[in-house]
Amino acid sequence: MEDFKPDLHARSEWATLHDVEVAEVSPANHPVNGRIRVPGSKSWTNRALIIAAMAEGTSRLSGVLKSDDTYWCIHTLRQLGVLVEIDGDEVIIEGVGGDWLNKDETLYIGSAGTTARFLPGLLAASQGGHWTMEGSTSMSKRPMATLITALQELGAQIKYSGEEGFLPIQIEGKGIHGGVVHISGKTSSQFISGLLIASSYAKEPVTIHVVDHIVQHAYVKITLDLMEQFGAHVEYDDSLTTIKVYPKAYKSRDIQLEADASTVNYFFALAALTNGKVRVDNLSYDTLQPDIQFVDVLERMGCTVVKGDGFLELRGTAQLKGNFDISMREMSDQTLTLAAIAPFADGPISIHEVAHIRKHESDRIGVMAECLTKMGIRVGEREDGLTVYPGNPLPAECNSYDDHRVAMSLALMGAKVPGVRILDPGCISKTCPTFFEEIEKLGLLVCLEEKSKKTH
Repeated sequence: MEDFKPDLHARSEWATLHDVEVAEVSPANHPVNGRIRVPGSKSWTNRALIIAAMAEGTSRLSGVLKSDDTYWCIHTLRQLGVLVEIDGDEVIIEGVGGDWLNKDETLYIGSAGTTARFLPGLLAASQGGHWTMEGSTSMSKRPMATLITALQELGAQIKYSGEEGFLPIQIEGKGIHGGVVHISGKTSSQFISGLLIASSYAKEPVTIHVVDHIVQHAYVKITLDLMEQFGAHVEYDDSLTTIKVYPKAYKSRDIQLEADASTVNYFFALAALTNGKVRVDNLSYDTLQPDIQFVDVLERMGCTVVKGDGFLELRGTAQLKGNFDISMREMSDQTLTLAAIAPFADGPISIHEVAHIRKHESDRIGVMAECLTKMGIRVGEREDGLTVYPGNPLPAECNSYDDHRVAMSLALMGAKVPGVRILDPGCISKTCPTFFEEIEKLGLLVCLEEKSKKTH
């Protein structure tokens, strides 16, 4: 089994690029062509880890994503007394049966937004215990109020240690009662998922009313699907405007987790940009993950998509098509992917309904507009999105702002522009620590500059 030695002030041992200051990416001398297997889904992994930890019995999770977020989630669970063994991409978890073993801990969760949103309710639902939850600088800037207010309405004893609405928070394990709670879904679907996961341990049924809209319905459906796999009793319709959760303890399960559809699309985008071909052998189109629909966007831009049994293949085109408007609300993590390839289309592409991504690891709309402008691309920025116009991007050095999706999207532009330099590229370890290795295998030129020396 792998040893697990956390360092609360540095990236985990799973983060392979913590000493790298700059990543420079340049085009391959041939179209991208390859078959790959992508890491497990972050969305599935941390949900499954936390639910399995609370469950009765021992669960075996296969296909787990190894990343910063997973690392901090497992570290946090171990702080709570959960026995976790890691064997390759398999994690064995001995659940605590609804009662956390370590009752007085300061929990550091790094930048793991899923852990920050999915765990507080389950801590508050337990009987006895006092915990402080802290996060990284970037995590401490991400909103929490919508979730915390809803949990408080159910009787959760949670209060802020610093600025209202943000980490750090203090949680008392005094149980949560049932009842009716109203919550907004327009900022993050994770708030609803966190409320759902905890509601199985309320004393009475919980009825959740979404007062506006959910920015990404599919991620709530992933939460509901996993809850049901672990034995929860929930009732809901396709609109997800009203969801009822009945008190029922989670039971252990053995689960094979899916590959990460969000990560897959970076490799498909490389094929699209270079008129190449990429086949992913461990994901199919029928996944619940909403980002898989990005292949439909690439098809609209002139690419060819082959949807096979257990695999997906994307074939690029000599000229990407533009001249369209699109809502990216349901697959908002691909907003930057689309913005990065948009300059190479034959017309402008306007992206709408993603205002909520301004409050992710960075202000993603503002950051991408800044980077594209620096590269000489005309960009029209709006509160809820941006319009990217065709152009010939120039080499530039851009700040990732410690945001993994910014870093990976900028790297895509290196498939067409020599010398795209990305500052603080180690942030990709949040979801795909092997990203630069993989694009190098596909033919791109990658030079990683460490703080004290350069390596290739």
